[in-house]
Amino acid sequence: MTDTTTPATEGRWLSFRLGGQLYATPLAQVSEVIRDGELTPVPGAASDLLGIRHLRGRIVPVLDGRRRLGLSDAFEADDAEVRVVMLAYGSQLVGLRVDAVGDLISPETTEVAPPLPGGAPRDDDPVHGVLPWQGGFVALLDVRRLCRLPLESETG
Repeated sequence: MTDTTTPATEGRWLSFRLGGQLYATPLAQVSEVIRDGELTPVPGAASDLLGIRHLRGRIVPVLDGRRRLGLSDAFEADDAEVRVVMLAYGSQLVGLRVDAVGDLISPETTEVAPPLPGGAPRDDDPVHGVLPWQGGFVALLDVRRLCRLPLESETG
């Protein structure tokens, strides 16, 4: 199979909060969730790259979820709730700092809608669907696009 994207209706998704909005990534692509910790800055890096950290012998880049998704920094997150979601795509591992981790969700085929209209379409837009959830909605994210990774086999 050459298509490595995960359909919005396949399996369970891990939800998390960023700036007051709920997002989710496929649980199959979440390697673990860890507490926020010390990062080493990377000079000249993109503004959404917070730095790198060591994780069991690997050097892992950590992205600021709010900056990556173009959200305001005005929202106050509870430091005790902030986590880094480690996302795996093929052999790549990328951390995403989130304001809080939420529930596991299991979308149904009929519930998932395309991204909301009105936003400027971008080739690297990581939101590939929305799901009505608890009076609001969850934006479903494509891990490869979110982490700006090249196409790669998930098995290798």
